[in-house]
Amino acid sequence: MSLDQNLNKILIIDFGSQFTQLIARRVRELGVFSEIVSHKKIKLIDINHSIKGIVLSGGPLNVYQINKYSFDKKILQVDVPVLGICFGHQILSKLSGGRVKQSKHREFGVANVYKKNNSLLTTNFFGNKKFKQVWMSHADQVSKLPKNFKVVASSTNSKFAIVENKIKKYYGVQFHPEVTHTENGKKLISNFIFLICKIKRNWSSKDQKNQLINDVRKQVGNNKVICALSGGVDSSVVAQLLNKAIGKKLYCIFVNTGLLRKNEEIQVVQTFKKRLKINLIYVNAEKEFLKKLKNVSDPEKKRKIIGNLFIKIFERYAKKIKNVKFLAQGTLYPDLIESKSVTGSQTSKIKSHHNVGGLPKKMNLKLVEPLKFLFKDEVRKLGLELNLSKEIISRHPFPGPGLAIRIPGIITNEKIKILKEADYYFIQNLKNNGLYHKIWQAYAALLPVKTVGVMGDNRTYEYLCLLRAITSEDGMTADYYEFKKSFMQSISNKIVNSIRGINRVVYDVTSKPPSTIELE
Repeated sequence: MSLDQNLNKILIIDFGSQFTQLIARRVRELGVFSEIVSHKKIKLIDINHSIKGIVLSGGPLNVYQINKYSFDKKILQVDVPVLGICFGHQILSKLSGGRVKQSKHREFGVANVYKKNNSLLTTNFFGNKKFKQVWMSHADQVSKLPKNFKVVASSTNSKFAIVENKIKKYYGVQFHPEVTHTENGKKLISNFIFLICKIKRNWSSKDQKNQLINDVRKQVGNNKVICALSGGVDSSVVAQLLNKAIGKKLYCIFVNTGLLRKNEEIQVVQTFKKRLKINLIYVNAEKEFLKKLKNVSDPEKKRKIIGNLFIKIFERYAKKIKNVKFLAQGTLYPDLIESKSVTGSQTSKIKSHHNVGGLPKKMNLKLVEPLKFLFKDEVRKLGLELNLSKEIISRHPFPGPGLAIRIPGIITNEKIKILKEADYYFIQNLKNNGLYHKIWQAYAALLPVKTVGVMGDNRTYEYLCLLRAITSEDGMTADYYEFKKSFMQSISNKIVNSIRGINRVVYDVTSKPPSTIELE
């Protein structure tokens, strides 16, 4: 995201942690802009007057494997406060003259940190208690503190869980305050920003909207843009953002893959063509997608096939519109972070996402991805700023490959029809019972398993339907929603009695991690 160089901000130096983007999210929630840059790319010359504080992220590296990471340590000589998190805490201590070694007892998951001394960083963090529950994720630890550092808090296995050098304004925490599992973790980040860095709030949804509109205009110029519209929250916000930025130079192409939710194509045409008056081209490609997916069961192949065909169809229709040079997509930050490292730091790939994994190398269109540094909740707020309806903004996330990744194994037209009905009944029941907005994402899936059942006096041999409903703040971590028994009985009966092809319903009670939200 391009930004005004005069805008005060927190610089986050990324060492490859899966949680780096959550640090940025927490800072922005507090009304301050943050910018992420790779440890490989940041140089002393990049540190200007707009940077009021630096955060060193966690990461999968070891500080004693000097050949595996690069970091210009002169950056630490700049007179701005520094907060090191996990690996960042270790490298800050190491480069300040301390020691780091492999822990005798690794810490992964929940741990208690106990208050030892007062610090600006921990103001109102502990409250009336002497300890707080935090989220640890480390196999190394600081074994000797550098000169002029003191202990602020300790855990059972980490003597130096929170440390500070008040003179240099260096602060280190061995745990992750940015994740929701850390109690009051946001307070630590708030204290660093406002009490230590002394930044004033300077970032809001309105600021973000204006900045993104200007960024789009700058990138696109007078060229025409095709928007990959699906009807979901992300692509809807992108379409309206571009509509505000470039007006009639925007052409939305809505491809009906045949893998959408029930009646979704009708809703999309009504909203964008009739209500918002956006240039909309509707393409019914159901047969084309189904043909390409015939006998394909591997989930990664499904994603690649759908992604590639999706772009090919866009290119096909792009040729009918003169001077189109850009393709707009609703890629979000979690999509990027799960598919590859956003900043170029070391991080593990979890899966390819439709918006980032299926793009052909020889794509004829340049990408416009204005939401790629935003989280879902930020996108929803932005949508409201852009005057999109709450009905669109509050929709549950829906994957780019659609129902294809909710049908493990081979996809058939029959399975798609069965699943559309099951998903429809599930979502409608959530809405009718006032549960839809309490849940981050819910869906039905059709498993490649048939089981024996009895209906009346007849034996059935039909599919098994899996229901999944999760609660989350950002989609990076999630827990299953605990329904009342009466609701589960009701929806199970409704699906089995109403849909030929399903005779058994199960509920997924796995959190993320270890599972992902989608099945494939």
